[in-house]
Amino acid sequence: MEKKNVLGKIKVERETFEKDGNTYFSYFIKGKIRGKDVRILVSPPDKGGFTVLDIVFGNEMQADLVVNPYEIKDEATGNVIKGNTYAVHSVDENGEVYECTIKPFRQSDKALLNMLIK
Repeated sequence: MEKKNVLGKIKVERETFEKDGNTYFSYFIKGKIRGKDVRILVSPPDKGGFTVLDIVFGNEMQADLVVNPYEIKDEATGNVIKGNTYAVHSVDENGEVYECTIKPFRQSDKALLNMLIK
């Protein structure tokens, strides 16, 4: 299946927060669904992914969202499972591409993200 090019349309943003005397980033997507402002939390697929996200974002506070649709056929039942995977994407001044897989933080974030990209 082909990548759904959302580059430049939907941005993943980050902001700092303090916890136990340390500064961290939280990652989110802002949007409007049926006239309501929403803030969708996202995270890397594992704890080590925060370092990768720092590299993708560089010195910027936002990067592009990329949506990759997929389909998997269950051979036993014949059912087709469809969904999306998500990534954050940036390009530096030399044209080097950086990308990191992300996922919605909670089930409610997943539902909101699905509504936003449709």
